[in-house]
Amino acid sequence: MPLTGIEIFKLLPKTNCKDCGVPTCLAFAMALAAGKAELSACPHVSEEAKAKLSEASAPPIIPVTIGVGERALKIGGQTVLFRHEKRFDNPCGFAILISDTMPEAEVDARLERFKTLKYERVGLTLRPDLVALKCDSSDAAKFEALAAKVKTSSDANIILMSEKPEILAAGLKACADRKPLLYAATKDNYAAVAELAKANKVPVAVKAATLDELVQLTDELSKAGVKDLVLDSGSRQLRQAFQDQVVIRSAALLKKFRALGYPTIVFPAEMTDDPMKEALFAAVFVAKYGGIIVLSDFQGHSMFPLLVERLNIYTDPQRPLATTEGIYEISNPTENSPVLITSNFSLTYFIVSGEIENSKVPCWLLVKDTEGLSVMTAWAAGKFVADALAPFVKKSGIADKVKHRKLTIPGHAAAESGGLEEELAGWKIEVGPREGSLIPAYLKQWKPD
Repeated sequence: MPLTGIEIFKLLPKTNCKDCGVPTCLAFAMALAAGKAELSACPHVSEEAKAKLSEASAPPIIPVTIGVGERALKIGGQTVLFRHEKRFDNPCGFAILISDTMPEAEVDARLERFKTLKYERVGLTLRPDLVALKCDSSDAAKFEALAAKVKTSSDANIILMSEKPEILAAGLKACADRKPLLYAATKDNYAAVAELAKANKVPVAVKAATLDELVQLTDELSKAGVKDLVLDSGSRQLRQAFQDQVVIRSAALLKKFRALGYPTIVFPAEMTDDPMKEALFAAVFVAKYGGIIVLSDFQGHSMFPLLVERLNIYTDPQRPLATTEGIYEISNPTENSPVLITSNFSLTYFIVSGEIENSKVPCWLLVKDTEGLSVMTAWAAGKFVADALAPFVKKSGIADKVKHRKLTIPGHAAAESGGLEEELAGWKIEVGPREGSLIPAYLKQWKPD
């Protein structure tokens, strides 16, 4: 059973040093008990206390890492049911399914889609994360060869899928150093799969027919020393699978039920043969509460919206998503192209840049760091005013890229035009539209002199 806040407090140094960022040790203990803080935040806790507090200080949902290096996928670690309460940590991962019975050309095509379906958005690279390798042939050598091929030809994190321990062992021979996820431990094979996982220090997915059976299996695996687990409730109907996700998350967070305190894996790939329905099912589990979402295939028209949904769901609602400050070239601008300036609130940036692209007029877009605030909010807060904008324009280097000296500011910041002309000697400040939809018409009439 998890320790209470008072029990945790008795094991802390009781110095009230505030080094953990919390005013008192008692408040820190209460945060630990609620799963809202990590024990590592206290630099003075003893090793003996660390051992006793390890369970109590762990997040309600244990974080699990699949893969190694910069591309490793970390899932779990959640502390809230709803993102507006705090935020959702560790975005879910998307996996493409590849069977060892597929023709080599199809395998190559799927790996190519895995590598090429990536998108730049607000300074981030959005892309899928995993390749799920399924052994349908029952041929260990064939499965090992497929795992070796995926390892050498991509940077994908890997899921090895078979309920036969000897098949999983063959796959591990090819890619154990990539720390793949073993799928799956069941009531019939969990002891053998546990030994494989411990020997190779890799995480394990647990598959059961019911939640009660899932609880029994996680208890047995935990007793066997396997702590990095991913849960599959076995449901392949949308309604039941959705219900299972909610029950698992609620039990872990609200009831502190450790046996279900792990991230999950769901299979829209096995819920329908309709690719569009599959994408819709996947979208459901991005929101509630899939840790890994396995798709039958990747297609750009469905992968992109899923990646954007994931970005939106896992963005901290208390910290606006912001674009990097700097100069953005849109449609290959020249020395005679317009220069516009806006804030680095991601939504503002995408609206403005999108309307510029729609205009077919090449432009330079200056993006000022306003701590993720929109133009109106930043202007009201004194972050998008002449005194802040002028130094940025001077240091940006835009003067070396254009012959003219005309700068267009957003209509909502029209009051700053006079101050900017005083601060930016030789520049003419023009006031642009107040609404993004009017930018194309404005640009088509713009002239450099």
